[in-house]
Amino acid sequence: MQNQIDKIEHKDLEKFTPVGKFFHMVGMFLMHRMAGQQVVLFFRAIASIFSESRNFKSDTKNVIMQTFFTGVEIFPILFIVATLFGSVVIVEVMTLMGKVGFSDVVGSLMVVVIIRELGPILTAFLIAGRSGSSLTTYIGTMVIDSEVDALATMGVDPIRYLVMPGLIGGTIATFIMTIIFSSSAICAGYLVIKILTIISGNVLNLQLTWNYLTTEILNAMTITDFIFIVIKPIVFGCIITTNACYQAMNIPRDIRQVPKATGRSVIKSFFYIVCADVILSMFYFLDYFNEISKII
Repeated sequence: MQNQIDKIEHKDLEKFTPVGKFFHMVGMFLMHRMAGQQVVLFFRAIASIFSESRNFKSDTKNVIMQTFFTGVEIFPILFIVATLFGSVVIVEVMTLMGKVGFSDVVGSLMVVVIIRELGPILTAFLIAGRSGSSLTTYIGTMVIDSEVDALATMGVDPIRYLVMPGLIGGTIATFIMTIIFSSSAICAGYLVIKILTIISGNVLNLQLTWNYLTTEILNAMTITDFIFIVIKPIVFGCIITTNACYQAMNIPRDIRQVPKATGRSVIKSFFYIVCADVILSMFYFLDYFNEISKII
């Protein structure tokens, strides 16, 4: 991709007006940065869906396989993490809020911690660490073995054949797994707490019922929460898969670079996910201030 960027000659600036030159220079600046090149790769993958050479049957099969690989195969570990995470959050929220007399904000805290913030982030981290790294290794090995060049030689667009299914399938799986993670954290976490309460004789003195828990959570949720339940996983899924494919497509022709590219893929995905979450969470800041003012 970098070679294609270098082919753009700066003498073309003469064709632009001052405003055009400004946007051209901004575009050139972004194109020479990794983040800008990943944005370009993302849009090229989306554009390949509408390519005249597309094969709907083959593309659908590849997307389904990627969705299965990203979502179904990660389900066991994701379910275990969600259950343990939900159990800890329920115990902490119920005990701490009860002690300080803020039992009426239990639902709000559950929504903020599980559904709004840590649920989507932990799901994205698990997918980036498992599926994102595997995608980088898979495509990176193909690049080193010249299989990607062979696809291009045969007239097959590598971006449509490799990147697009990973992007679409990975994003769909991230969305589904985020919903499952939050649901498992609440439902399975509740069951674990009830079992432990029965076994221990309710040592923690938790007055917890399913009707109380679900009612508090549903009452605390807003329209914005339902919107971001959809938006956050989609954004995180696009970030993970685009970054994984970018790291793989730009890997040096050395087999020793595969684990390095895989490590970069995971670390950068973590960083991008946190940055994206901070940006998206800005829409909640006003709600946070309102909730704090109510408590105070």
